[in-house]
Amino acid sequence: MKKILKIVGIVLGILIVFLIAAPFLFEGKIIKIVKNTVNKNINADFDFTDADVSLITSFPNASVNVENLSIINKAPFEGDTLVYAKNANISLPFMQIFNKEGEPYSVNSFSIDGAVVNVYVDENGKANYDIAKETTNEAPATPAETPEKTDAQSSSNVSLNMQKYEITNSKIKYYDEQGKMYFELTDFNHSGKGDLSATKSELDTETSGLLSFEMDNVNYFSKNPIQLDALLGIDLAENKYTFLENKAIINQLELVFDGFIKVNEDNQEVDITFKTPSSDFKNFLAVIPEEYSKDIQNVQTTGDFMVAGKVNGTIDDTHIPKFDVAIQSNNASFKYPDLPQAVSNITIDTKIANETGLMENTYVDINKLTFKIAQDVFSAQAHIKNITDNPLVNANLKGRINLANLSNAYPFSLDTPLKGILDANLSTAFDMNSIEKEQYQNTKNNGTLALKGFEYSSEEMKNPVQITNAEVTFNTSNVSLNAFEAKTGQTDLSAKGSIQNLLGYMFNKETLKGNFTLNSNTFAVNDFMMEETEAAPKDKEAKENPEENKEKSTTTGGAKEEELKIPSFLDATIAAKANTVIYDNLQLKNVSGTLIVRDETVRLKDLTSSLFGGNIAVNGSVSTKTETPTFNMDLSIKSFDISQSFQGMDMLQAITPIAQALKGKLNSNLSLKGNLNSDFTPNLMSVSGNALAEALVSGFDPEKGKMLSALSNNLDFLNFKEGETKDVKTSLTFDNGKVNVKPFHIKYKDIDIEVAGSHGFDKSIDYNATFNVPAKYFGKDVNNLLAKLNNPDAKNITVPVKANIGGTYSSPSISTDVDKTASALTQKLIAMQKDKLINQGGDKIKDAISGLIGGGTAKDSTAAPGSKAADSTKAKKQEQVKNAANDLIKGLFGNKKKDTANQK
Repeated sequence: MKKILKIVGIVLGILIVFLIAAPFLFEGKIIKIVKNTVNKNINADFDFTDADVSLITSFPNASVNVENLSIINKAPFEGDTLVYAKNANISLPFMQIFNKEGEPYSVNSFSIDGAVVNVYVDENGKANYDIAKETTNEAPATPAETPEKTDAQSSSNVSLNMQKYEITNSKIKYYDEQGKMYFELTDFNHSGKGDLSATKSELDTETSGLLSFEMDNVNYFSKNPIQLDALLGIDLAENKYTFLENKAIINQLELVFDGFIKVNEDNQEVDITFKTPSSDFKNFLAVIPEEYSKDIQNVQTTGDFMVAGKVNGTIDDTHIPKFDVAIQSNNASFKYPDLPQAVSNITIDTKIANETGLMENTYVDINKLTFKIAQDVFSAQAHIKNITDNPLVNANLKGRINLANLSNAYPFSLDTPLKGILDANLSTAFDMNSIEKEQYQNTKNNGTLALKGFEYSSEEMKNPVQITNAEVTFNTSNVSLNAFEAKTGQTDLSAKGSIQNLLGYMFNKETLKGNFTLNSNTFAVNDFMMEETEAAPKDKEAKENPEENKEKSTTTGGAKEEELKIPSFLDATIAAKANTVIYDNLQLKNVSGTLIVRDETVRLKDLTSSLFGGNIAVNGSVSTKTETPTFNMDLSIKSFDISQSFQGMDMLQAITPIAQALKGKLNSNLSLKGNLNSDFTPNLMSVSGNALAEALVSGFDPEKGKMLSALSNNLDFLNFKEGETKDVKTSLTFDNGKVNVKPFHIKYKDIDIEVAGSHGFDKSIDYNATFNVPAKYFGKDVNNLLAKLNNPDAKNITVPVKANIGGTYSSPSISTDVDKTASALTQKLIAMQKDKLINQGGDKIKDAISGLIGGGTAKDSTAAPGSKAADSTKAKKQEQVKNAANDLIKGLFGNKKKDTANQK
């Protein structure tokens, strides 16, 4: 006995060692067989990154597990991934791991996790999943000629002896470019149990996922949940699959069905019928996505709702199965327990059918759709034919809806409740080809749409919108806006006009064209400008630095800026009038003009307004087509109050800063272009252009003009407070943040002043001024001297005084050429007197000079002519003349220092 137990122990030990070691012994062989077998039979590249063979976990079967499995297409879809799976596993009988290449294998089970299947059919009908290599039916060779089996024979040596299989966490995408059809099944989970090795068997399956489906740009499902529990009868001999016990759930709608699908060599046969197992009206609410229908278990319903249909026929290159789906409800109602209103008198009679098996003959008939909320009744009819080729639409809408009752009867997710009464009486008939070709004369539209007492607000709007009254008439060629009265914030609007291609805009995303007249008592531009919060950190950054990003979000709150975009879809001409337009801190009165909105640009044509006690006319454009908004404007300004305009317009302050200290009227013609900030104010450093300005000056405000104050303090003959009205005319050019002022003249009393130079938008200044000052302003001594000269020309004597002005607006620096001015006046006075005396006689020159200095002192006769004493006396007299003249000149500057450079 001990010997037997010892032998059994040894055998078991050897078996355990073998089970542990076998994967390492046979793993390479199995991996090679799998790759070779698959690649020999497909026109694609099959591969995986890692594989593992186990005998213990699936004993008595062998388990092969692969990771990152992929099938990559070859031409004509070269490089496209047809199939990818994160993980795949198959099990096969243990003894088959000893099979040689070409010997039969049977698969007992398989599982796939994290798979993605991308199916694509191009515009020529060629599919990327058609990768199986064609087999040839050649005559069998003699044994001597066939030492081994062909590839085709090898491929047939894999049989499905499965008891179960499953696919988890997977996704299937299907896009048919030729048929304009898109299908997607996400969160896909599918499993099956049954013996598929028999010719006839049953397979019990469970399926779930989220379904999306779109055809001809019409979305029918969008991530709608589906569930299918199906018991299938499988007949492998006839390739026929029969639905035995089956239940499907779409959203929350339950359907039961039966029938079969048979796969033939050239086509597929389909014969399936389905219906709702009950007629409860809750079935209707179940069709609506759960996100919108909410919990329907406690909803009170009356009446019925039924869906029934059949699909039968063949599927081939030119045919689809014929089908007939009926959706019906009679005198039904529903009421949510937490809402005050019920929806009643619901009648639905809809049919979706194809009677020929040709796709283009599919049609939809909504013969009747009516409902009632409170006292409001709404009804609709629609017929759509020739869906896939050139859809023909015929529809009618009629009724009234109190928008406030919608959220009182149905659980809409609205931030703020709707208000208003909508009245509709519309009919339309059109074909899509005419819409696409802009042949709107082939459409037939008529009826009216009215909205009263409407109120709406959202996060995308700065203020709630209140539409008092809106009336629209639909015609074949256009849509007429008969009335539109609205208010938002401070803004009130009244408009009329027409839209030429509403259908093209709705169906083809074409430009919306229109002509309108717009009137407003008050129009505030800021009512249409939203504060935009700076984008949050990128997800990756947020994950890497969660605490840092949290701190940033709580301390900064997100930077905000206002942004206004001109719609790209709008092509409209608007004749506008407004009593008051508020833009930033400006208030424009009696505004009128034409706005042309096109290509993300607003063009202003003959826009006029009263502003700052005068008038302004504007022609130009504003564009948001580029990332940075731009403007290009011509402005004509007449009789602006200088003080008001420079308080209200930063642009004028930057162009002519000195003018803000002046009192009077301003006339100007400006041409400007540049960039706009996000709040639509000009970016001064980008502005370029030119201006021709005229100022009628009546006064000076020293508190606002430090540059003029500094000049007045340095030059006694200037007193801007005396306020003589004078004309100032000049022309300016500006670019790159700098304003260049061409030489211009200003008359202060009888002093002519010439000014030229430049200043920057950064407040820097660099100017030169020349004052041609009459001699009478030089003081009492100079006036006495002029009287003694007794020369009529002396009244016209002027001396140029030059001043250089630098620094900044708020801290100017002044330098003058006082020394040169004093010397020039002295020489001029002496020269004039000499010329006068020469004309009267040379003997009187010395007496006149003596009189100029000493008031007529007698000659010195004690010194002989030519002697040293005489020369000394002469030099002394000349120095006295010079000193006396210099003393007189000092009257010009009020006993200031000779050099006033850098005094402020």
